[in-house]
This record gives sequence, C-alpha cells and structure tokens, in this order.
Amino acid sequence: MTTRWLAIVGIGEDGHLPPAAHDAVARAALVVGGRRHLALAEAAITGEKLPWPSPMDGAYATILARRPGPVAVLASGDPFCFGVGTALARLVPMAEIICHPAPSAFALARARLGWSTVEELSVCGRPLTAIVPHLQPGARLLVLSADASSPGALAALLQARGLGESEIIVLEAMGGLAERMRHATAQGFDLEDVHALNTVAITVKGPVTQHLATGLSDSLFEHDGQLTRREIRAVTLSSLAPRRGELLWDVGGGAGSIGIEWMLRHPANRAIAIEPDLARVARIAQNATTLGVPGLVVVEGGAPGALAGLPPPDAIFLGGGAHRPGVIDTAWGALPPQGRIVANAVTIETEMTVMAAQSRLGGTLLRLSLERMDSVGTMHAFRPAMTVTQWAAVKP
Repeated sequence: MTTRWLAIVGIGEDGHLPPAAHDAVARAALVVGGRRHLALAEAAITGEKLPWPSPMDGAYATILARRPGPVAVLASGDPFCFGVGTALARLVPMAEIICHPAPSAFALARARLGWSTVEELSVCGRPLTAIVPHLQPGARLLVLSADASSPGALAALLQARGLGESEIIVLEAMGGLAERMRHATAQGFDLEDVHALNTVAITVKGPVTQHLATGLSDSLFEHDGQLTRREIRAVTLSSLAPRRGELLWDVGGGAGSIGIEWMLRHPANRAIAIEPDLARVARIAQNATTLGVPGLVVVEGGAPGALAGLPPPDAIFLGGGAHRPGVIDTAWGALPPQGRIVANAVTIETEMTVMAAQSRLGGTLLRLSLERMDSVGTMHAFRPAMTVTQWAAVKP
C-alpha cells in the first residue's frame, strides 16, 4: 500500500488548522513553509522546521530525501490554486500526497465582494502583463499579488493602456487581524502601506483596443515593415487552426504577430518565434510582453539550422525564408501526424517553392489579394497591396 508521506497543508491568516490538518503537521518530522506560515502553525509543530529558501526549489531535494516521511508543507489557502501544491505534484505522485486545503484567496475575495463570475489570475512569480488579454470591457478580475507593490503596478498598467477609470479594490491580509479592504481607481491610485499579502479586485472600465478576434490592428505591433498585415494574419491564423495547448513554430518571426496571436487564442497555447535579425528578436519579445503573452520564446537564428533541437511543434508558420533550401523539408519532417503547416509567399521565388511543395506534399493553395482605399490627389481610389500566395497542408 502506498504511503501518503507528504502532507500539503493550507493555512489562513488566522492560523486555524482543522483537526486533520493539525494532526498532519504535528506528526511531521519535517515542516516546510514560509516564515509567516511556520509562525502561524507554531503551536502544532513538533518536528524540524525548514523555512523556504530563495528560490523555493532549493528545498525540493531536502523534501524528497525524507521519503517516506512524514513531511508537511505549509501553504497559503488552497495549495493547488496558483500554489506550491502544483510544483510538488510534478515531483511526487499524488498517491503519496494528502492535501488539506484552506479557503483560497479567491474564495475569500468572492465572499467579501459578493462576486461570482470572475477571472482568477496571479502575478506572483509571473509577468504583470500576463493580465493584458483579460482586460476586456466590464471584466472582473481577481489577481493574486506578488507583494505590496503589485496593486500600484497594476494600477499603472491599467492607466498606461487607457483604462484609468477602472475600479480597484485591494483586499489585504484576508482572514487575519490586519484585514482591510480599500477602494481606488487606476488613475487615482494612492493607497499606501499596502500589506504584502494582498489580492487585487479589478473592474475594467474604459476603451479596450485589444479585441478578441484574430487580426489585431497593425498599430498594436512595433515593426520595421516586416509584419503579416491584419487581414492576411486573420486568414493565416484560421489556416493554422490553433487548438488548446498546442505549440507553434513561427519561422521568420518578423514582428512576432503570428506567434503572439496564436498564444492569445488560449492561455495554454505556446509559440516559438525563430528570427535571425537581432533587432527583430528584441522587437518580438517587446511586442509579446506588451500584448500580454510574455511567455513567447524567441530563438535567434535562421532556418533550417535554428530549427534543430526545438521542442516538436503542432503547427508551423513559414513567414519568411521558405524559399531557402531545406526549410520546407525540415519543417515538414518536424511535424507530427495531423500537424499543420502554412507558408505565405510574396516573391515569385517563394511562390514557386510553395507551389512545388504543394505538388509533392499536398494541401491547398490560396491567393490573397487586398485593396485599400487611398488618396489620389483630392479624390480617392483603391490601391492594391502585394498579392500573397498561401500554401496550407496537414501532414497525414
């Protein structure tokens, strides 16, 4: 029979431990937690105490060395709600873990505010801009803070994006003697002495420029002209057909627009942009951060050489360099069965290459032509953009 030697125990600011959680802590030969957690549970601890080092993963080897325990790990609230439980479960089978959760910060915040439909996010150990895709009209967000500076930083981010009218509620030390709840707007944020343990409630108000459809405005991307334009980008994303949790290779990243919009389709989606130009590499990273997908990975280098050793993709977009020898064959070889490839050609040389690829590998060819209204003296006319030939295929 498997021994549940690792107890992961949630504890609130009041320090209360229900009987089963109290017994798990009292039985443990080693109790690991933040210094605040260890102080809150002091009365129950009989074994050795280990405060979390920085970084926390420095204690994982010590915990694993104590198998079959007993070991208790203290965490705030629900250990599996943006907590250490998730990290420990990657190292220890759940059959060896018993979890005693306390109410999460989100549960406490909803109870204080009377909110039901909310989006639950965290900026604890995560880039602040990860909340950007969730900034939609009227959205209610609950955000776990990293520290006392997070509420002010979130207010500044909202104001910088023209959402200064958004309402902010800072809920501090919920469940403890120091609990309080204070209100502000993003543009008028002036709260001082914020408790390090806090959760921020946001009601988004103001004009939102980042919509939910594919084909974001070109003006949202910094670029040097190497940008898949909005209308072509929308068709390209449709051809790539992103699904939850999939990985895209964006080869010849340019401004990173395809990889960024791929990741915006679902929070679990991942993308790697491959780009040989150093200035564009930096620009892709900046665009990804600004538009709320800071997890986009940028690899400096040219295809096909830079593709070696990358994690296997579910889909590949060839936005540049498809005409180079070996690029299409290397990309095709990297795809799994049912993987998708899309290549956009503007030059005659690249068009000839994708036509040959379609003849060998199958798929479809699509020619995309756009005309935009432009001024002609005092009058107006439609000016054609460069035609794009798109090859799209699914690997058998």
